[in-house]
Amino acid sequence: MCINTNEKIKEEKQMKGKILMVIAPKDFRDEELFEPMNIFENHGYKVDVASTRKGECVGMLGHKIYVNLTIDEVNPNDYVALVIPGGIGSKEYLWNNKKLLELVREFYEENKTVAAICLSPVVLAEAGILKGKKATVFPDKEAIEELKKYGAIYVDKGVVRDGKIVTAKSPEYARLFGLEVLKTIEQQ
Repeated sequence: MCINTNEKIKEEKQMKGKILMVIAPKDFRDEELFEPMNIFENHGYKVDVASTRKGECVGMLGHKIYVNLTIDEVNPNDYVALVIPGGIGSKEYLWNNKKLLELVREFYEENKTVAAICLSPVVLAEAGILKGKKATVFPDKEAIEELKKYGAIYVDKGVVRDGKIVTAKSPEYARLFGLEVLKTIEQQ
């Protein structure tokens, strides 16, 4: 199918902006990627998914997504928000990822929405943006300790918003997380 230029221009005008979602290449939490992604796309945002490497990424529940953008290739100026789904792969591939920590800080310093769910709020803590901020994380002892170690005020709630930072604790909150991120973006 070929899209003519007028349709493409019309399509781009309708797009409200682009949202970057960063996942682990293996064992990201499926619904924490796909549920918010659907919410964003249904509200006029284009979603780009990046990871630590290009190619097929596989979620904990077996869903697959092909990623053609690495964290190293991301230009924060192209996006209105950064969203980091969790899953057990987050600890292995995203925690302590220097480039991702740098991206988190850049988005935050540009006053853009930064969000993470499940085990991924630890990335926000490590980036230094949760100091003195309320946040939640998957109820795992190590993850909670990491948040506190970096100065976050841990709150045991499903979804927590503090300014332009949104965190959520588990896959059960993926839909509410996506809606809260959307609300935060649209208030920018």
